Parts: sequence; structure tokens; C-alpha cells
Amino acid sequence: MVKHLVYIFIILSSVWCHAQDDSNDTPEKQDLNTVLVAKDTLPIVYDANRPSKAAFYSAILPGMGQVYNKKYWKVPIAYGLIGTSVYFYIRNDNEYNRLRDAFKIRLAGGTNDEFSDENGNPIISTQGLERAQKVSQRNKELSLLLAAAAYVLQIIDANVDGHLSQFSVDRNLAVLPYIDYNNLSAGSNFGFSLTYNF
Repeated sequence: MVKHLVYIFIILSSVWCHAQDDSNDTPEKQDLNTVLVAKDTLPIVYDANRPSKAAFYSAILPGMGQVYNKKYWKVPIAYGLIGTSVYFYIRNDNEYNRLRDAFKIRLAGGTNDEFSDENGNPIISTQGLERAQKVSQRNKELSLLLAAAAYVLQIIDANVDGHLSQFSVDRNLAVLPYIDYNNLSAGSNFGFSLTYNF
């Protein structure tokens, strides 16, 4: 009977014993119980409106989109292109007006235009005035076209720079030159390779 009591005591005492204590888990086991959350690797949140804002600002005031993109060195280039084109437009317009006024005086029969000497003899013929007037008009229109192209170009530059400012440049993506020695021809082959490392 004593043996039976010893067996019952052992069985009942084993119920109260625990093989492992949950409070003293090793760090490896605790990590398995936690939920893993992947973090975003991009440090900057992508702003889909950034390119359109930059283009809008450049359309309102030339160079303002470049300032919005923090590319301050492009502002003098934008104003230089637009300003130079406007300067040549004004210069060619003034020249065209001078030649047109002289041509009108010649057609009216006068000899006191800007392109005649003090005796009334023409320095430039009437046909020469007409040709020079056409050249000045063509140069004036070309200058206006170049000014409009510079204006549109700085808007496009602000838009593209707004897109590229958010582009992630990764060191794993590279364009590298390579030299391959060709054993058959005993020469070297040169080229570029596009490499992406995982």
C-alpha cells in the first residue's frame, strides 16, 4: 500500500511541476513569438504632385520651378536664355521699324530718310531697303520663337527635374565599362555593362 501512495504522490507532484518556464525564454524564442513588420526602405515619401507643381510654378514665373526643386543654379541659365532672346527680338524690331519707315518715305517719293546722304542721294537702294526689312522681320520672328522655346524648355526642365528628384539612386545599379580580352583575335573588346546586384 505504501508503494501505491508513493506512486500517487509522484503522479500528483508531477502535475504541479513545469518542464519550462515561459517567463525565462531565451531571446531566440522570444523573437519567434513577435510579429515581423517590414520597414519601407525609401527615406522620402513619393509626392506625385511634385512634378506638376514645379511645372506650374515655372509657367507662372520663369525659374520658380527650379527654385521649388532646389536647383538654384538653373535660374540664371533660364533667365539668360529668355533674356537674350527677348533682347534680340527688341533689337530686330527696332531695326525693322527703322527700315520700314525709310522704305515708306522712299515709296512716297521722299529722299530725306535715314539711309540717304545730306544731298538726298540714297546710300541703300529701295530694293536693298526692302530686302533688309524682310531679313529684320525674319530675325525678329526667329528671336520670338527662340524666346518661346526657352520659356517652354525651362517648364519642361522643372517638370523632369521634379520627377527625377524623387528617383532612388541605388549603388547596386551601375553602368560600368568593361574590357574583355579576346583569345581568338589576340585583342581586347571594349563595351559597357548594365549591372544590378541583389
